[in-house]
Amino acid sequence: MPGRITPLINGEIYHIYNRGAEKRDIFTNSRDYRRFLKTIYYYQFKGPKPKFSKFTHSKINTFNPSPKNKMVEIICYCFMPNHFHFLIRQLKDNGISIFLSHISNSYTKYFNVKNKRVGSLLQGTFKAILVESDEYLLHLSRYIHINPVVSGITKNLDEFSWSSYNEYVNASSNLCSTDIILNFFGSREMYKQFLEDQISYGEGLERIKHSLLDIDD
Repeated sequence: MPGRITPLINGEIYHIYNRGAEKRDIFTNSRDYRRFLKTIYYYQFKGPKPKFSKFTHSKINTFNPSPKNKMVEIICYCFMPNHFHFLIRQLKDNGISIFLSHISNSYTKYFNVKNKRVGSLLQGTFKAILVESDEYLLHLSRYIHINPVVSGITKNLDEFSWSSYNEYVNASSNLCSTDIILNFFGSREMYKQFLEDQISYGEGLERIKHSLLDIDD
């Protein structure tokens, strides 16, 4: 297998994404999304532990790992029907690769058993792009969070449960290290406005993209 072109370095932040093989849907209902979200929380920590499929049936509510065992720091995320996005900082050697391997393998096994299928669910190795500036970091966080509206999945970000948007604007949970982004803004409301200011522009680009794809050669 060829080596990864983009090296994954401790302390650096990366835009990580992947989609379903053959662009197929990888999330088909709320149960799928919830399972993937729990898998992400479970496998961000290093150390020997049961497979998530076994652990979740018994002691998932008592799982209380030490923050020092985190392999990665999740900054934001969005799960769409046929793909997912993360902004992640690597904390331990090979942390991102190990994390993505665990969540991909675990979720694929769950999905295949549930849907009585075999084979790969995701489209090869995940993609990783180094975030090289604060400006790019903010742009990516906005792109990831408004993706459901721009793509027509929902009309209201507050009603979309499968991204870290509500964690940022409503402090709804603590999976993500939101301060990395929010420290650039005076308040959560200012960050929300930062997102909303770009939605119309993003929707316009999406319409142009689809209209060009519909043009016959």
